[in-house]
Amino acid sequence: MQDPDTAYSNGAFIAGAEGYPPRWQAEAAAFRSAMGARAELDLPYGPTPREALDLFLPAGAPRGVLMFIHGGYWLAFGRELWSHLAAGAVARGWACAMPSYTLAPEARIGRMTAQIARAAQMVAARLPDLPMVITGHSAGGHLSARMGCADQAVPGLRRVVPISPLADLAPLMVTGMNAKLRLDAAECAAESPARLTLQDGVQAHVWVGGQERPAFLWQARTLSEAWDCPWTVDPGKHHFDVIDGLVDPASALAAACMDGI
Repeated sequence: MQDPDTAYSNGAFIAGAEGYPPRWQAEAAAFRSAMGARAELDLPYGPTPREALDLFLPAGAPRGVLMFIHGGYWLAFGRELWSHLAAGAVARGWACAMPSYTLAPEARIGRMTAQIARAAQMVAARLPDLPMVITGHSAGGHLSARMGCADQAVPGLRRVVPISPLADLAPLMVTGMNAKLRLDAAECAAESPARLTLQDGVQAHVWVGGQERPAFLWQARTLSEAWDCPWTVDPGKHHFDVIDGLVDPASALAAACMDGI
């Protein structure tokens, strides 16, 4: 049996993995610059430094709001690396909100869930009466799924699209990263979407790359089975490029997020 740290290691199994973060950073900065006044940056949704979000607006009145929550195993990254992923939503006439959140070890995962809920509520208040879809990648896939759970209440939420989500947190308790995450049995029970109920009236569609680590394919299928919702295995996509479809308004991933809303 593969050891847990290897099972949840992504970059080690992706050719040229080290080149992705600088590419994301450059593409994100270029997108923010091109958006000009339609990029509303550093909007606070809470009192601490990482409780802030960026909001990207379409040329006309928005048809809806897509929120994207970044990944990084709740340990790394921030919203600034992913701005370009708003391109598909904006091209479809949607607003796109991208929050940061407090990372571990400063925060535990339950606190991150509460922060993202406040961010979504702030966006709903700023852009009232619009349908909202929440998506996110990896750890952000977990947090997007949490927003769809029955213990949450996000105004206008119609759909969650967790991308490569961590849906059952128990396997992470025996990884090295748990020294900082500090997951225990109680938090795994409270914060694992696959152990919780999907909120009435909220749709879900789970997305994962076909070339991802087997652990992530298991996590995605586990959530789709728990929630009895569709899941898509995106052929040929690994953990770092599975999000690329969000840039393209005509992609299957953009459709999974926004079609029919």
